[in-house]
Amino acid sequence: MRRALLPLLPFALLLAPGAVIAASAPAAEAVTSVTPATSLTAAAAERFAQLALDCVQREYPNKISHVLASDEDVRAPRALTPVFYGCFDWHSDVHAHWLLARLARLYPDTPLASAARTALARSLTDTGIAAEVAYLSGPGRASFERPYGLAWLLALGAELRAWDDDDARGWAATLAPLEQAAVERLVTWLPKLAYPIRTGEHNQTAFSFGLVWDWAAATGDDAVLSLLRDKAAQFYLADADCPVRYEPSGEDFLSPCLAEADFLRRVLAPAEFAAWLRDFLPGIPRSRQPWLAPGIVTDRSDPKLAHIDGLNLSRAWMLRGIAAGLPQGDARRAALLAAAEEHAAAALPAVTGEHYEGGHWLGTFAVYLLSAGGGESSGTP
Repeated sequence: MRRALLPLLPFALLLAPGAVIAASAPAAEAVTSVTPATSLTAAAAERFAQLALDCVQREYPNKISHVLASDEDVRAPRALTPVFYGCFDWHSDVHAHWLLARLARLYPDTPLASAARTALARSLTDTGIAAEVAYLSGPGRASFERPYGLAWLLALGAELRAWDDDDARGWAATLAPLEQAAVERLVTWLPKLAYPIRTGEHNQTAFSFGLVWDWAAATGDDAVLSLLRDKAAQFYLADADCPVRYEPSGEDFLSPCLAEADFLRRVLAPAEFAAWLRDFLPGIPRSRQPWLAPGIVTDRSDPKLAHIDGLNLSRAWMLRGIAAGLPQGDARRAALLAAAEEHAAAALPAVTGEHYEGGHWLGTFAVYLLSAGGGESSGTP
């Protein structure tokens, strides 16, 4: 049985249009004054869409993860992966396309939707996707973008499928061969994966498992759901006292502890999840009080140090997701939602595009937080 999508949980901190969130920042890097929203307004959507439009077909600078099998493999990014060659790296270009699809679906009668459609039509062609599938199948690429980029590719597929639009249905059909190749890569890999990956960057399994779970729930892929449920039991159900006090590491953009809990709230029924969370994060307060301070960004022009802005955004949606997975009367919900507000307020003003190091990807995290993060898929399907 598939669970109905939970409604988006509103922040207690809602601002009138034009209001500015006051967020503290270290002296080494002041946040540029902007007018962020804590709910996804049309103005905020336009700003975030522009970040994606500015990079989806911008080839350079580019950081490719590319195994050379011969001299023939020394080629430009657009020749190697002719659809997802922009936004600095493959996975960022994938989730920038997700951002455009999400915003065009939510704001169909706006200029941003028209621009997003143009970009999606230019990218999602049969010839381009066939070349992407061929690249993925090449020698030495068994671990290419696994699991993070592949999980975002599935999120893009799920978003196109959710869009009641003729063009979107066509783009979903065009993407399907690459979507299927990503699924095949993941289901081949997961049975052989003996241990979870608990880093705060791309290789982390818990965050990607959550995206893949949402795709499988949306598409009705019971085999993938079963595989993820097995891995949840193998990797995470016995975990206790996660050392969230050790977080973050200096270059994290994902929380190992919160991402694990945000995945498990999808797998477990609310009562089961509440019991598991008591052992896993025993320090969550049972009232609305400070808990888990946002990370500090010291230099947004540094591509790794800027990860902390992404950490604050992803923590915000994970905290909301964890709260959504608990029974309504659970006393921990207030502290979780208060911490989510604090993290969002710390990070949203920084999503400006002033530095390409963050601008090429933070818009996606902001849109995910404001339009989906915190309960998009929960419970046993």
